[in-house]
Amino acid sequence: MKAAITVCDYDPRWPEQFEKLRTQIAGVLVELAASIEHIGSTAVPGLAAKPIIDIDVLLRSEADLPAAIQRLASIGYSHLSDLGIAGREAFQAPVGDIPHHLYVCLREDGEYRRHVALRDHLRTHPKDAHAYAALKIELSRKFGNDREAYTGAKTNFITNVLRRI
Repeated sequence: MKAAITVCDYDPRWPEQFEKLRTQIAGVLVELAASIEHIGSTAVPGLAAKPIIDIDVLLRSEADLPAAIQRLASIGYSHLSDLGIAGREAFQAPVGDIPHHLYVCLREDGEYRRHVALRDHLRTHPKDAHAYAALKIELSRKFGNDREAYTGAKTNFITNVLRRI
């Protein structure tokens, strides 16, 4: 059985956890990463979230992906593929690490830009952040352990915010 979707109050330790993870990732990707960003709801102070840190790494060059996969494997990450989203490669975190999702983005356009834009908007627009938190709490109750339905139900809200910015 799949684990229930848990949305909890903002945890002020999330930025510190991201920095620890960022340091580990930067240590192996060194010159390959143009940017390592804390994205998702845990990156927005005060926003309720699933207690899982989301991280986007923007590569300097798409040609660096094989080296990035190899270097991340050296610290315990498993490459999962693009999971159906072109231009973004997903990685499974090492067992026992801080709960997080790691994505390596091949281009600045697309998912990377969308993630950063949404994060930055929610950081500076508390009404939208509050509405998003309320929606996520409602959806976590409604969909229980159906992550696909939960994620899909957030799409309209996210799309509407991104259209406005």
